[in-house]
Amino acid sequence: MAQCGIREYDAKRMLAAELPKYLGSGFGYEGKVALVGPDADYGALAKEHQWLAKERLVVKPDQLFGKRGKHGLLLIDADWNAAKKWIGERMNKQTTVGKVSGKLTHFLVEPFTKHDEDEELYVAIRDERENDVIYFSLKGGIFVEENWDKVIQIPVPILGDIDKIDIASKLSDAGKHRDQVASFIKALYRFYANNGFAYLEINPFTFDKEGNIVPLDLVAKVDDTAMFDCRKVWGDLEFPKAFGTTSSKEEEYVKYLDEQSGASLKLTILNPKGRVWTMVAGGGASVIYADTVCDLGFANELANYGEYSGDPSTELTYQYAKTVLDLMTREKNPKGKFLLIGGGIANFTDVAKTFTGIITALTEFKQKLVDNKVKIYVRRGGPNYKEGLAKMRKLGETLGVPIEVYGPETHMTKIVSLALKA
Repeated sequence: MAQCGIREYDAKRMLAAELPKYLGSGFGYEGKVALVGPDADYGALAKEHQWLAKERLVVKPDQLFGKRGKHGLLLIDADWNAAKKWIGERMNKQTTVGKVSGKLTHFLVEPFTKHDEDEELYVAIRDERENDVIYFSLKGGIFVEENWDKVIQIPVPILGDIDKIDIASKLSDAGKHRDQVASFIKALYRFYANNGFAYLEINPFTFDKEGNIVPLDLVAKVDDTAMFDCRKVWGDLEFPKAFGTTSSKEEEYVKYLDEQSGASLKLTILNPKGRVWTMVAGGGASVIYADTVCDLGFANELANYGEYSGDPSTELTYQYAKTVLDLMTREKNPKGKFLLIGGGIANFTDVAKTFTGIITALTEFKQKLVDNKVKIYVRRGGPNYKEGLAKMRKLGETLGVPIEVYGPETHMTKIVSLALKA
């Protein structure tokens, strides 16, 4: 499972669409949100969201970081013209938030909800090993951390039923809003559990003049492996990079390849000068291989993290392998380098087909691999694995660098210790 942060804009549009299915009343939130990006057409936005020109607005960056008010990145109670000016003054400008610097590129615009600061409440849900945990406090807002002793924690067993938990009895201090808030929390939990969320925090939520609950600030993460099951709710959901991080052209290229296929191709460069490079089949295996490299004391030498899975074509695998090999052989290290071509036992990925793509790339980079003193370790199982491993062994006769090849009889990560303890 990979927990991916999503924009507040996306979380709020989903919340507005889905929560009424679990909560009949007391949640009048309409999901009036607009996302302004670098290429925004303000005229088209105002036409699509006619409330922009009619209501008082709140504007804030929407780039996976919090405490925007504390950092002076919050415009409150403004009209549309003031909002556009405020965004224009900050769009694509280098900004420092805490210890992280980056460019502001996306802004959330939504209606301003006038409310009493004494009615700013906090709720969050996160998953743990044996429970989901609901956190609630009447002291929400920017000082919730300073008042953490006032936060109520309500565990919900993974296979438990939220309806069997008496939420209202735990909210005795909520006064006139107790039953309404209890119903809201139960509905929010169902929304969270049924739609692939791994973390959901609303800080704060409050009440509008009609007494309906309104989420003011929201942070959310989803389990990206739930994309297929949740596609109707998620829609065209983007997983933006965290503020202050940028992608190399190689990472962007692999992302492009990933988008061209139903297979999965991922690449993150950790240390381009590192000695340990991986081409791992499978998302779970990629985590295990990276952990094993770190456990053996080579965390600082781990050059990349990524995966190829979902039965990519020979051509896609070749393009992926070529990208990794190009990065790996740009700068020599006198100690040499290691390439771990690993994976578990595939269910449906054709090992021979994907290995054909990798072998083509290895052959193309033959001299550079020799010049970089690369040692290659292979471990794989699955459909046509014997054919794939035989091709790898044959390549070892002509490539000019050592290649050790193992099948499913060898523990999945054994090649890591064979390489790094050599």
